[in-house]
Amino acid sequence: MPRRSSKSPAGPTPAAAPRSSTILLVRHGQTPTTGKLLPGRAPGLHLAPAGVEQAERAAARIAEITKVAALYTSPLERARETAAPIAKALKTPAKVRRGLLECEFGEWTGKELSSLMKLPEWTTVQRAPSTFRFPGGESFTEMQTRIVGALEEIRDAHPGEVVVCVSHADPIKAAVAYAMGTHLDLFQRIVISTCSISAITWTPHGPAVLTVNSTGGSLSELALS
Repeated sequence: MPRRSSKSPAGPTPAAAPRSSTILLVRHGQTPTTGKLLPGRAPGLHLAPAGVEQAERAAARIAEITKVAALYTSPLERARETAAPIAKALKTPAKVRRGLLECEFGEWTGKELSSLMKLPEWTTVQRAPSTFRFPGGESFTEMQTRIVGALEEIRDAHPGEVVVCVSHADPIKAAVAYAMGTHLDLFQRIVISTCSISAITWTPHGPAVLTVNSTGGSLSELALS
């Protein structure tokens, strides 16, 4: 009879452990209408001089991170202008991603915030946004689904890497709320300032928020992986 080998047969090679991916969410810089109008997706809105300075400072902070793999941006001018100095600092091109767009405000686009705040619907926007759809536009729930879906696609394309995404206040707030497990009706409690940086890491166990609305200081202390 043939002798049996004392060695156990080789099993399948274990799959590599999933690696965490981190996305830095950057809100675009200040514009001439910041805090005054609801510009939405209207074209032709550019950064104010102060916004250009903010973008340069954000780029310098992000440049301290030596392992950024990619840069994505909303297609709107103010976002692409914010991404430009970041692209220069990282020596990597900014890729346009429609999923990072501002919320579609429909008939509210371009309206003065002071006027919108007087509408009865404004209370719903602030206290029960999950139930609200902008007239002729997007609902907050659709916006959150869109931005989270875009970020998850970017995460899957960059396993174990650090990526920068330039977007807008409401989408970033919605993404942070999702990552924190916070109901969308509470997302208005999150503040996202112009050119602030928020960081979400996707671990094998789910998303984790590393920082929110960071506007100064070094990013090197973040546990980026």
